[in-house]
Amino acid sequence: MARSRTQFVCQNCGSVHARWSGKCESCGEWNTIVEEDQSVGIGAGPPSAMARSVRKGRAVNLFALSGDNEEAPRIATGLLELDRATGGGFVRGSALLIGGDPGIGKSTMLMQAAAALARRGHRVIYVSGEEAVAQVRLRAQRLGATDTSVLLAAETNVENILATVSGKDRPDLVIIDSIQTLWSDSAEPAPGTVTQVRVGAQAMIRFAKQTGAAVVLVGHVTKDGQIAGPRVVEHMVDAVLYFEGDRGHHYRILRTVKNRFGPTDEIGVFEMSDRGLREVENPSELFLGERNARSAGAAVFAGMEGTRPILVEVQALVAPSPLGTPRRAVVGWDNARLSMILAVLEAHCGVRLSNHDVYLNVAGGYRINEPAADLAVASALVSSLAGLALPNDCVYFGEVSLSGSVRQVSHAAQRLKEAEKLGFASAVIPAGSSDVTAGREASVSAVENLADVVAAIAGTDISDKRMDD
Repeated sequence: MARSRTQFVCQNCGSVHARWSGKCESCGEWNTIVEEDQSVGIGAGPPSAMARSVRKGRAVNLFALSGDNEEAPRIATGLLELDRATGGGFVRGSALLIGGDPGIGKSTMLMQAAAALARRGHRVIYVSGEEAVAQVRLRAQRLGATDTSVLLAAETNVENILATVSGKDRPDLVIIDSIQTLWSDSAEPAPGTVTQVRVGAQAMIRFAKQTGAAVVLVGHVTKDGQIAGPRVVEHMVDAVLYFEGDRGHHYRILRTVKNRFGPTDEIGVFEMSDRGLREVENPSELFLGERNARSAGAAVFAGMEGTRPILVEVQALVAPSPLGTPRRAVVGWDNARLSMILAVLEAHCGVRLSNHDVYLNVAGGYRINEPAADLAVASALVSSLAGLALPNDCVYFGEVSLSGSVRQVSHAAQRLKEAEKLGFASAVIPAGSSDVTAGREASVSAVENLADVVAAIAGTDISDKRMDD
């Protein structure tokens, strides 16, 4: 008989080791390495000679690249922001993974989506591994979803769940809340470990592909903001969405980071209330609702999230530092990107910030991920240092290079259109984007380098007078 092969897997980070040790060298955790049988299950090597003699492979069909493609059949929920983030709704036979911090509203959003689909005549099964049926019903009462035909179950065993949802009445949507609570009889480790999460996710994905039902898996996140468990789960599913938000703010963002059936980097914006999540059709008005027109250090950035333009206020505070090493604090933007902008202002624009504390904040708790915000950040920094308020009706966008030049960014026309819709009369954009100025009501200023922007804000020629104070 062939000897079974084993491997040692860390139950915290999923790294594989040749032998057992008390501490995982990858994540630094103690007593998390467990021996697993490598001869069966996911990640198993080639089967033994006996196994090869029992089961022979079968030839599969080969297809040409050319041919007619059918659009993926979708189940629209009716929640426009959720449908936008998923690319038009849940795709039949697909598996979708949603992650987010505890208490951010993942279960609330999915309950509202389940109720909306049930009202449209779809069969929806909601399986909770964290709450009892009575607790789920209390949430449904608060959301006004008790009049729908959503079916509930409180179960964590994978085999029991598959036996329940695999009846003759095939469901259109199955929600598993959450994947970290599932456990299978075929795996020995405790629920929530790498092996159990991997086995449970594969079983539910296989069910989705075989039956054509859409499966939504809810995932916990680690302190670093990544979905807990093996990273291979994100590769196995068809779409990965993150539900983001700050407990100190009432809005939530559903961000798409992977989607095999639609665009990535798409977002849906919701507002949390006592009756659940409310869709926000115009996020720009939400992020610009509490602006102070006379305060220095505030610039409005015209950004893009997928196909949606969003205007958000960038706030900067520059103050003399009493410390030997000035502080640099950033909320909602990349810290390394801020260091680069400060270096460019010092080297090419004569703006001395080495003796000043710099605080940067994106209003509303929103997070900016694109480099097009460089120009808005630099303008806010110079405005705060000079004590001069920027025009209240002006937006900024453009990428700043290390040489101080302002580079073009994509979707300039859509950014300007959104700004005009919200009443902004002027814009500062990179040079070379003049093709978008035709027919515009807003006054557009095209700049080639950051020094021109600094000179315009300070109202003087920086080559003659440097901002040294």
